[in-house]
Amino acid sequence: MSSDAVKKRKPKVIRNEAGTPETKRGRAEGEQDVLVYNEEVELEGRDPQQDYMLYKDTCAALAKLMAEIQELKSGGAKVGSVEMEERRRQCSVHFITLKKLNRMAHMRLKKGRDQTHEAKQRVDVLHLQLQNLLYEVMHLQKEISKCLEFKSQHEEIELVSEEEFFQEAPAEISRPHVTRDDHHQLTLARLDWELEQRKRLAEQYKMSLARKEKIHKAIEQKREYLSSLQPGLQSIMQASLPVQECLSMPFEQMQKQAEVARHLPPPLYVLLVQAAAYGQACGKTHKTLSASISGDVDEAKALSRPPEDSQDDESDSDAEEEQQNTKRRRATVGVQLDDKRKEMLRRHPLSLCVDLKCKDGSVLHLFFYYLLNLNILTVKTKVSTTTDLSGAVSAGELLNSESLLNCLYASDHGQETPNPTNRYQFDKVGITTFVDYVSDLGHPYVWVQKLGGLQFSSDGAQVCVLMGNALSASHMERTMKLLQGRLQARLALHKQFSSLEHSIIPVSGECQHLFPAKVVSGLTRWTMMSYQEFTELGFVQHVLKAGLLRETDLFFMAVVERGTGGNCALVSDSSLSTCSSEVNVFRAELQGPRPGLQLLTNQIQRLCVCLDVYLEMESQVCDGSEGPKEFPREKMCLRTARGPSRLKPFKYNHPQGFFSHR
Repeated sequence: MSSDAVKKRKPKVIRNEAGTPETKRGRAEGEQDVLVYNEEVELEGRDPQQDYMLYKDTCAALAKLMAEIQELKSGGAKVGSVEMEERRRQCSVHFITLKKLNRMAHMRLKKGRDQTHEAKQRVDVLHLQLQNLLYEVMHLQKEISKCLEFKSQHEEIELVSEEEFFQEAPAEISRPHVTRDDHHQLTLARLDWELEQRKRLAEQYKMSLARKEKIHKAIEQKREYLSSLQPGLQSIMQASLPVQECLSMPFEQMQKQAEVARHLPPPLYVLLVQAAAYGQACGKTHKTLSASISGDVDEAKALSRPPEDSQDDESDSDAEEEQQNTKRRRATVGVQLDDKRKEMLRRHPLSLCVDLKCKDGSVLHLFFYYLLNLNILTVKTKVSTTTDLSGAVSAGELLNSESLLNCLYASDHGQETPNPTNRYQFDKVGITTFVDYVSDLGHPYVWVQKLGGLQFSSDGAQVCVLMGNALSASHMERTMKLLQGRLQARLALHKQFSSLEHSIIPVSGECQHLFPAKVVSGLTRWTMMSYQEFTELGFVQHVLKAGLLRETDLFFMAVVERGTGGNCALVSDSSLSTCSSEVNVFRAELQGPRPGLQLLTNQIQRLCVCLDVYLEMESQVCDGSEGPKEFPREKMCLRTARGPSRLKPFKYNHPQGFFSHR
C-alpha cells in the first residue's frame, strides 16, 4: 500500500453529544444508524495517570521507530521499501494517539478551569453574602450606639436650679408631693416651668420689637430731617470759605487733612503735629510755616489694614503664584536681590510737605518721607524765590537740593542712615552703602529723625514712640531757625556771587565804616573751583593736612589786582600771611548787621584794602627811582613797617581814617 494512499485515507469521526440537527434529520429521512463518537463522555471514564503513562510509552515507541528508520536509511534501504513503510504507518498511528492525548489534556484543562471558575463564583457569592451580613451588623451596631448615646434636647437647656424652681413655680406645676421623690416627674415639671417662662419672655420680646420699631421710625424721621439740612450746610460752608481764608482759619481744609493724617506713620504724624503747632505759635502776623500731606490715601489705608482681613485673599493669591511659578522659569538670584532691595527701601505711600517762608518771600519746601522697613525719615528740598536766580554761574551749587542742608548741625552730612540696625538689614540684601540711594530716597539727617520723634543710640535701641512728641518739640524751634538762616545765607550769597562775577564788590551802607573811602584795588576775576583743582594749589597743603577741607565743601577763587600788582602772593611773604589773617582771623569785625550775611563781600573788600596798603607801603621802601610811581601813597599810616619781618599796618581805624598795626 503506497504512502499516498495512506495519506488520502482519513477516518470519518462525527463528534456530537446528542447529535446535530442534520444528523437527526438524516436519521429520520434515511432511517440509517449513525455511529456518534463523543470524546467528552470518554474523558470521564479515562484515568489521567494512565493517559500520562500512555503518552510516555507512545513517545518512547515513536523515538524507537524513528531510530530504526534512521538505521534503515543509513543501511542503504530504499525509501519505499516494505520495512520503512511499515514503520511509517506505525509512526502515524503513534502520532494519532499523541493528538488524541493532546486533545484529552486540553479538555481536562478546560474542564478544570470551568470547575475552578464555578467554585470561585460560589466563593464570591458567599463572600458577598458575608460582607452584606457584616455591613448589616455594623449598621445595627451604629444604630445601637446612637440609641445608647442619644441625648435629649432638654439636656442642652439650662434650667433653673431645683431650689429656685420650688420657690418660684406655682404648686400646680411644681407638685412637690410628687416631684420630690420622682426624678422623671421633676424633670417634666421643670420643663413645663421653662416653657411658661419662655412664653412670657416671648411676649415681652414682641412688645420690645414693637417699641424698637416705633423708635426706629422716629430716628428715620429725624435722619431725613438732618439729610435735608445737608445741602444747606454745604452751601453755608462754601459761602464761608472766603471768610475762613480772610481770618486764616481754614476749618474745612484742616478737617480733611486731619482725616488723612490718621493714616500717617507715627514719625510723620508727630512731625505734622509739631510743625502745625509751631506754625500756629510763630505765625501771628504772617504764616511762616505750613504743612500738607500728599500721596495715595487708598494705598495707605490698605497698608494699615489688619492682616486678618486679607488672609484668605493672600492665601489664594499665594496658591495662584505657586501654580504660575511652576510653569514659569525660576527667577535668577540677581532679580531676587533687586526685589528684596526694593522692598527694603520701600517708602510709605503718604509723605509730608513742610513749607518754610522767609520775610523776602522765598520758600524752602521740605519733603519728608518714611522708609517702612528701615524705620527712618528722609528729606528732600526745593527752593522757590520771587526773583530769577539763573544769572550767577558760580552760584549754581548754593541752592542745590543735594547739598543745601548739609551740616545744618555739626558733622551731619545726611549720607548714611542713623539707625544702626539698618547695617545688618543691608548685609542681607547686598547693600554696601546708603549713599547710592540718597538721591532717590532723600537725606536721612539726624535732625530729621529728631523732628519725627525718632532717636537711635549707639547700641541700636530706639527711643520709645511715646516720647516722640517731646523730642520733636525740643528740636523744632531751633531747627526751623537754622533752616531759615541757611536759606537766607544762601540767597544772600547767591546775590553776592552775581555781583562778584561782574567784578563788583557790593558793600552795604551799614558796613562802609569798615573800609576807607577810596579803595584802588579791585576784583578782576571770580570763579568756582572743584575740590581736585583746589587741592592741586601749593599754598593750601597745610590746610589739607589739618583736615579742614571736605569734598562736599564749595571752593571759589577770587583774583584782586591793582595795576600790575595782584594778590597772588607767595607763602614765604610774611606780610601776605598777615593779610590773610586780617581777612580770615578777624572776620568777626566783618560780619555786618545781623544776621551777618555781608561777610563774604566785606572780606573781599578788606582784601582789596590790604592789597592797597601792601603795594603802597612796599613801593615806598623800594629803590627810589625818579618819575611817577605806579602805586602812589594814598593811605595814612602811623608806621609803614614794624619788627624784623617788616609787617605792614593793615588795621583800619574808623572814624580817624588811618591804618595801624594790631
